[in-house]
Amino acid sequence: MTPLTESAIRAAFVNCTKGEVTRLAVPNDLPERPWSDLDFLGWRDPGAPERAYLVAESAGELVGVALRVASQTGRVRRSMCSLCLTTHTGDGVSLMTARKAGREGRQGNSVGAYICTDLACSLYLRGKRNAGRRIDESITLTEKVERTTSHLAAFLAKVVG
Repeated sequence: MTPLTESAIRAAFVNCTKGEVTRLAVPNDLPERPWSDLDFLGWRDPGAPERAYLVAESAGELVGVALRVASQTGRVRRSMCSLCLTTHTGDGVSLMTARKAGREGRQGNSVGAYICTDLACSLYLRGKRNAGRRIDESITLTEKVERTTSHLAAFLAKVVG
């Protein structure tokens, strides 16, 4: 992924008001992010644990979405991320919902997906982070990245409408 600036990140959001975009907490470690290993930028709001944000290139444009993270049930279970298909035990995967953009979002419509709680899908794919036991696959890293970006593009298309 191409390194992003704070202004580019803020300009990308499609499901937030201007006020929400101004107030959202952009990571302060942007220069240190492993951009060459990222397929999208995702982060949790340190001041509001139920909020998360995701910014990705989709159809040639930068698209950002604000997400709500569902609270965990507290029981240990194995879950799979719907983007990167990484399996986690415990709270490693969370249901994240995004208000739809435009009129549908103003009417209260949203879409959801089970996503790695730390939004580090790209790093799990590349073996830079460990989620525990890995599922053996016969496809290449390039194919895994393509599959993940395809799943992400489908999710973003539902948000944008």
